[in-house]
Amino acid sequence: MTVSPLAPDCFPDLPIVDGVRFASASAGVKYQDRNDVMLAVLQPGTSVAGVFTRSATRSAPVLDCQAKLGRDQSNGAGILVNSGNANAFTGSAGEGSVTQICGALAEALDLPKERIFTASTGVIGERLPHDNIIGTMANLSSTLSPEGIEQAANAIMTTDTFPKGASATVNINGKPVTISGIAKGSGMIAPDMATMLVYIFTDAKIEQPALQALLGALTDQTFNCITVDSDTSTSDSLMIAATGASGVDVTESAGFTQALHSVMLDLAHQVVRDGEGATKFVEVRVTGAASNEDAHKVGLAIANSPLVKTAIAGEDPNWGRIVMAVGKSGAQADRDRLTIRFGDITVAENGWVSPDYTEDAGAAYMKNQSLVIGVDLGLAGGIGTIWTCDLTHGYISINADYRS
Repeated sequence: MTVSPLAPDCFPDLPIVDGVRFASASAGVKYQDRNDVMLAVLQPGTSVAGVFTRSATRSAPVLDCQAKLGRDQSNGAGILVNSGNANAFTGSAGEGSVTQICGALAEALDLPKERIFTASTGVIGERLPHDNIIGTMANLSSTLSPEGIEQAANAIMTTDTFPKGASATVNINGKPVTISGIAKGSGMIAPDMATMLVYIFTDAKIEQPALQALLGALTDQTFNCITVDSDTSTSDSLMIAATGASGVDVTESAGFTQALHSVMLDLAHQVVRDGEGATKFVEVRVTGAASNEDAHKVGLAIANSPLVKTAIAGEDPNWGRIVMAVGKSGAQADRDRLTIRFGDITVAENGWVSPDYTEDAGAAYMKNQSLVIGVDLGLAGGIGTIWTCDLTHGYISINADYRS
């Protein structure tokens, strides 16, 4: 598989997070030549929070995780993820697979079933071969290591072209607090809670309700502001585990909030950079909206428009498609107050093309790998930013052949 041209040079050197260990293995769920199961085991007292897809057809693992969050945190916990099969739209068989996996893992780790969380990603509508996964548990539990996070990131990939990781270390009251996270996601990416699978680990100390509230707030600023193709998955899961091993209470800590935000935004951007077939990374900045909500609507309308995205792929500065997207967004807009910019180039203003704009300047700008589309509605102070990518023939090829 060709690696995305927008990929980072290498997987980052993520710092070890005390209180969490990783393992990965090959279960042959779909892929025969690579690891496709990862396990993270968390020490007793770890707080676990999560946000999940709001899809009406969400998967059995998502429903199970949602039911378990917020329960007794005194025990340790296990998170097991498989790639290659989403265990979604599989009816009672899907629920049975989750029960079987959770039971086997709880026994292997000597943990309550209520502290086992699972996720599955891949093909929808096919039964999960859970016996394959259960068969890896002896290997997984015997090879756990604090240093296995990169292998875990590789194991959860599907159409991803590179593993995704990010980290931050922040000093709070003179003591270091570490955050490391991994993600998978490339297609079926649209903001509707978190999009894709994301697992973040920190040695911070924070109670579950406070961690849950913080995660929800930061999700709206990061993962809910990205889109690849406007499609929301059945399996989207974003979980964070705070082991408390540092002994540093980060409740209401601005420094920790900022550090966690940076990790989440980094991972969100990496998902966009690995968008299926992507060749351009695009930031849509909306200002002057009647409200922040309207700014978000406009940003999404632009970022999700196939006409806008294909124009970007073709390096065509077709600003008329931006006007179209603003108009269809449902947000309040006034044609004669609208300003459009490509980077620092003012393309249109006051309801008409800018007198200083030239097509050559616009075409030259569109050749950049990273683009900024600016839209000012000229109405009030509402702002919003959305990150997306272009739409190329590569996206069609990947998804037309996905089950082949």
